[in-house]
Amino acid sequence: MEKHEDRPRGPLTVEFMLALLAERGLLSPEQREMVLTREERVAARVAKQKQQSLGGLRTGTYQVSPIELIAAFEFENPRGQALNEERLMTILAEAVGVPYEKIDPVKLDARLITNTLSRPFARSNTVLPLRSTSHGLTVAVENPFDLELLHTLRSLTGSEVEIVLASRTDILRMIAEIYGFRTSVQSAERDLTSGPDLGNLEQFVRLKSVEEIEATDKHVVNAVDYILRYALDQGASDIHIEPKRDHAIVRMRIDGVLHSVHRVPKVVHPAIISRLKTMARMDIAEKRRPQDGRIKTEYDKLEVELRLSTLPVAFGEKVVIRIFDPQVLLRSLTDLGFAPKERALYTDWIKQPHGIVLVCGPTGSGKTTTLYSTLKELAAPAVNVTTIEDPIEMVVDAFNQTAINPRAGITFASSLRTLLRQDPDIIMVGEIRDPETAYNAIQAALTGHLVFSTLHTVDAAGAVTRMLNLDVPPFLLASTLIGVVAQRLLRLVCESCAEESRLTPEARTILNLPGAAGHGHPLTVRRGSGCQHCRGTGLKGRTGIFELLASSERIRGMVAQRTDSIRLTRTAIEDGMTPLREAATRKLVAGLTSYEEVLRVTADLR
Repeated sequence: MEKHEDRPRGPLTVEFMLALLAERGLLSPEQREMVLTREERVAARVAKQKQQSLGGLRTGTYQVSPIELIAAFEFENPRGQALNEERLMTILAEAVGVPYEKIDPVKLDARLITNTLSRPFARSNTVLPLRSTSHGLTVAVENPFDLELLHTLRSLTGSEVEIVLASRTDILRMIAEIYGFRTSVQSAERDLTSGPDLGNLEQFVRLKSVEEIEATDKHVVNAVDYILRYALDQGASDIHIEPKRDHAIVRMRIDGVLHSVHRVPKVVHPAIISRLKTMARMDIAEKRRPQDGRIKTEYDKLEVELRLSTLPVAFGEKVVIRIFDPQVLLRSLTDLGFAPKERALYTDWIKQPHGIVLVCGPTGSGKTTTLYSTLKELAAPAVNVTTIEDPIEMVVDAFNQTAINPRAGITFASSLRTLLRQDPDIIMVGEIRDPETAYNAIQAALTGHLVFSTLHTVDAAGAVTRMLNLDVPPFLLASTLIGVVAQRLLRLVCESCAEESRLTPEARTILNLPGAAGHGHPLTVRRGSGCQHCRGTGLKGRTGIFELLASSERIRGMVAQRTDSIRLTRTAIEDGMTPLREAATRKLVAGLTSYEEVLRVTADLR
């Protein structure tokens, strides 16, 4: 820190920050006066909010920082950007010559944090160890002028300390999460080490807030609540709890990519699994066979469903928790990623009075989201929407949902036969897997029902071939098929670190773009350089890409003649179908995704 001789001197005060902002033309004299006049009143309001949101703080003990105070006024800079806590910290970091870092929760080393500093010290000094390198320890602080803290950290750790700036909110939130989880796990380990080595459709479970978790001594319960709440905070779609020889690993899938988050002692793992089984109303004594269960909880004032699956593996039971967020599964069709022409065509399909629409793609390609969003669009008091699923992905009041149970003789085919006596208007069959289900689905479409279903095929034409291979008579498929949707999920360029780049002639050749031989204007696209917001991937968020094969007159004739999928695809393209790779390439050219992501997602396509 002493290397930066030209940095501004003085304590981090409201006056210092106001002067810094005014010097950079980011604050008017009127705004500066407003802050000084209302300082005490706004500080009291912010302190109350922080105590409620961060938890574990005694009433009246929270000291509002100058950054938090100014951010609470919600001023904007001349470019219309909010002067929030993060932007103010960035301005301060530039002024003092210290790097600013947005803390990435997934990349934090919980063991390093808890072994380096005690929670009271970390909380009272607003400091968080981030990583250990060959040069020493990197820590996040909010105040670059606190030399006493720097000297204390060097004495405590016995190594050189490098500081980066981070917002107080991020630091305190991570302290609550990391220390809370580790304390719960360590306490559970002490409790369990002295004992033996443990190895309704849905239940509503309310996750405790951070302050409630800290106020209880039920350590395993706390650890599970921390895991679930952390996953929901990070927007994870899946949680994997995997036993290894000496420990267990907690991984979370975020934007389609798995990240390791926690290591759990071996003795604690069975207790965490038992807690999850109890919440999901599963048999905690059964450890040799796979089980399925469900949990319903609340997050951000919305009900969220969690689906649990256990599987015996080499060192114990592995649990995968799938998170079904209604904000993701029940979206507007406009938000799924359809191009305008595709959106209009698909809307026309789903408004047909009868027939069958097939949605295909590999596991994790967004088929369930497309179908649920479609049914949500069609559901109305005058319409009987019924689904047959294995299992029910998410319970929706607007639908009548049936789960198959092969052991009880309830299969897709038998449920579909029964369902036709239930006066349905719209039927969704979770997946067509066998000839009987395929035939019954076609019969339902023939008898005046609108049917939706899924198939695991690579492209749209492959779904037609699969139906014919399931012994559906070609003339029946030709007369009932409305269309086929093939889809994938494509990660988007992170807006926080997006930068322009040029496609090479080789890349143009691979994507069949103009100028492949080096002629024509250079094609500018975007890619993410990698930042804390996207965890260094350069990609954040996902959208769909779609291939819509419409049942035109020519296509119906070819289906009736059992034409192969290659010729079906060629004809559909002539009729106006956009292939999946071309749909992905269009999003690349529009600056929405990267070249590498297009190749990754469409690697299995012709």
